[in-house]
Amino acid sequence: MIEDIEVCQYAGSARISEVRRVTSYAATAAPCCVPAPGQGSLQVPDAEALAARFKALSDPSRLRILSLVSSSTEAETCVCDLAEPLELGQPTVSHHLKILVDAGLLSREKRGVWAYYSIVPGALDSLAATLTPKASS
Repeated sequence: MIEDIEVCQYAGSARISEVRRVTSYAATAAPCCVPAPGQGSLQVPDAEALAARFKALSDPSRLRILSLVSSSTEAETCVCDLAEPLELGQPTVSHHLKILVDAGLLSREKRGVWAYYSIVPGALDSLAATLTPKASS
């Protein structure tokens, strides 16, 4: 392990007289008190699926859509009822809804010319569980 920061690394960004010797604390540091990740940690496929869901939630309009759908008295909302409260055009709302459906957060049911959307049961629970600290054993 390198004990010092090399002076030549900083020759272009600082005057040599300003470079202070930095000692590695690896030898004097306390042992790690956090156990290594075990079987409770996310596996790659689960992490990728959760990342896609979180990415779908990264837009404020999509968060508002989820809020509107989840607060609906019928537990579902027609696409025609979302454009006005969101102050967005219907094509834009449909685009956001497609992203939420593709991420597995909303389900879509076509009825005649309209589409109705509802929250996928358990979809938001998996996101909340990911963000909830796990009790250490």
